[in-house]
Amino acid sequence: RMLQTDPTLEDVAAVLFDEFHERSLQADLGLALCLDARRTLGSDLRLLVMSATLDGVAVAALLGEHTPIVTSQGRAFPVTIEYVGSGLPLLPGGGDLERAVTSTTRRALRETEGDVLVFLPGAAEIRRVRDMLGAAPEVLQQGVLTFPLYGDLDPAAQEAALAFDPKSPRRVILSTNIAETSLTIDGVRIVIDSGLARRARFDQPAGVTRLVTERASLSAVTQRAGRAARQQAGIAYRLWQEAGNGGLPPFDPPEILESDLAPLLLDCARWGENDPTKLRWLDGPPAPALQQARKLLLSINALDASGHITPHGVQLADLPLPPPLAHMVVEASKSGQSEDAAMLALLLQERGFGGQGENIETRFERFVGERSPK
Repeated sequence: RMLQTDPTLEDVAAVLFDEFHERSLQADLGLALCLDARRTLGSDLRLLVMSATLDGVAVAALLGEHTPIVTSQGRAFPVTIEYVGSGLPLLPGGGDLERAVTSTTRRALRETEGDVLVFLPGAAEIRRVRDMLGAAPEVLQQGVLTFPLYGDLDPAAQEAALAFDPKSPRRVILSTNIAETSLTIDGVRIVIDSGLARRARFDQPAGVTRLVTERASLSAVTQRAGRAARQQAGIAYRLWQEAGNGGLPPFDPPEILESDLAPLLLDCARWGENDPTKLRWLDGPPAPALQQARKLLLSINALDASGHITPHGVQLADLPLPPPLAHMVVEASKSGQSEDAAMLALLLQERGFGGQGENIETRFERFVGERSPK
């Protein structure tokens, strides 16, 4: 957004892209726009791309042939890796995954000291493992506290999972990959890794984004194991066999290859580039996804026939929403219903608000009724 309003970033000396290995759509787009600003506007903006598990050679080539690669080991504690499964990580289904995680967690509570961080693909698996652990002798005898940790969790519950008191009972924190990077949980010495991740993937024929459960990448499981040794030596239990590492992808797939590209295409059009493939990318946007995105943006009058952004499209780009939901809010504002449309957009994007039910009308009524006074 800063680049869109001030392409030269006159008051900025450098832009730092941290955790770049996560390859979010926003990070890839931000880097592409920075590179374009340097090329077309003569900006001397310095760019720094950082990650613990990055393909540095490929990124350096994108930034320019004379880009230096700086490596720092930092402070590192040893991590012992224990492989406690067979073959590749188990995919969900039939309860085998939850039973294996529960069994390994009980083993860790018997064999080790310190808090335990368990990586699971999603909230449903977290709830089932928490239920199974509730009656485990190791949990009852040691007075172990179990905490869930995932993105849709209430903020107070997230804070409770992260709070550390050396005088409190031992903890087991059941987490999605939210705890994989950029987060140090005090007291954790043991990691249990299911080897799975749940990701959003755009279903192009259906035109919707779906959540899919996949085996995590080698870079991801490396990051996870490192959570056990942030403050002292630790141990990581992996629920597959060591030979199974060869069946894991080396890096997480870039979002640009799997996402709805309508937001990206709209941002590029606002930037003044109607053809995103002319920008410099680590992985270029797929042509079929761009074609579908262009068709969508034309249908809501965000782009004109030549691909230029319309005044309506500028309004949509100003809102922190996917273009179709932004279109809904802007159109609703013409009849004085922008607040209701904004709340509906929130419910469509965020699970949990107004309850977990599938009936959006019931969730809307409940959410409006439970809102705190202004």
